[in-house]
Amino acid sequence: MKKLMIYGATGYTGRMAATHAKEAGLDIVIAGRDDTRLADLAAALGVESGVFSLEHPNDIADALSGMTVLLNCAGPFHRTAKPLMTACIGSGVHYLDIAAELDSYHLAEELDLQAQQAGVMLLPGSGGSVAMLGCLTRHVVQRVPAPQSIRIALHVSGSMSRGSALSATENMTESMARVAGRLVARDTDDTRSFDFGHGPVACFPVTLPDLITLWKDTRVPDIDTFVHVSGNAFPQGDLAALPDGPSAAEREQHRYQVAVEVTGIDQRTARAVLDTVNGYAFTPLAAAEAARRVLAGECRPGFQTPAGLFGEDFVLSIADTVIVDR
Repeated sequence: MKKLMIYGATGYTGRMAATHAKEAGLDIVIAGRDDTRLADLAAALGVESGVFSLEHPNDIADALSGMTVLLNCAGPFHRTAKPLMTACIGSGVHYLDIAAELDSYHLAEELDLQAQQAGVMLLPGSGGSVAMLGCLTRHVVQRVPAPQSIRIALHVSGSMSRGSALSATENMTESMARVAGRLVARDTDDTRSFDFGHGPVACFPVTLPDLITLWKDTRVPDIDTFVHVSGNAFPQGDLAALPDGPSAAEREQHRYQVAVEVTGIDQRTARAVLDTVNGYAFTPLAAAEAARRVLAGECRPGFQTPAGLFGEDFVLSIADTVIVDR
């Protein structure tokens, strides 16, 4: 029987992804480095567990024996993506993760040919904002003749998980955009207004992995990514003292939105807005659903994106998600 391994399963998002995967009837093995926490979670879910670190490639290869798909939920991904992607390619195991940093995506580009030759798929961002932004953009791009530019903004609402906050501080990078197909530095003061459904709000430029994934999916030459933050999404102080993540009540209270504008060669612009559940609810749901589909045979060797692999309707398979054209 095909098996899914979830690495980092005892983390905030990993626990939810493992729970959703188990509820979906998938044959899962949870893994990580903390044997006590893994044993407790394995007992609660009634699944197998495996303990291994990422320092020794042979240990990873041994742990992946018998697996079909690996879902990496262990951030920061600039530490975990390379050893796990490399091991997956060597072991013939499809790789998925939930990274919101560029490292996984640059690495997937670099390993694309190697993965193709091994018949292994690399699907970073299988859940989360990459799936949201990619599916919405794919929906709108098809309405625009000869699209030339994409401007897309994510509304981040509510609090951030401890893991996300720590990853964000370790991956601070200059603000970038894609211009004429190339990644270039951009002015951090170049704010832009987007309407997420309740009137225009100011959004600031930020370097999102969608600069790689949207380019891969659409080949639109100019891509700008923005974020609007409400609530206490970017915490201050001692990040290690933060709770694991927002509570169920907090997730219920704070929904996420995405707004996109696609302009064609005739200078006409098409717009749409996606409204969905909180990002910390969406990510484990989407990652578990992506894993289910890959286990069922929806896969292509090499570097792929959720929107490119599953199509624009993938995002609508997550409960309580809607797209409104404007």
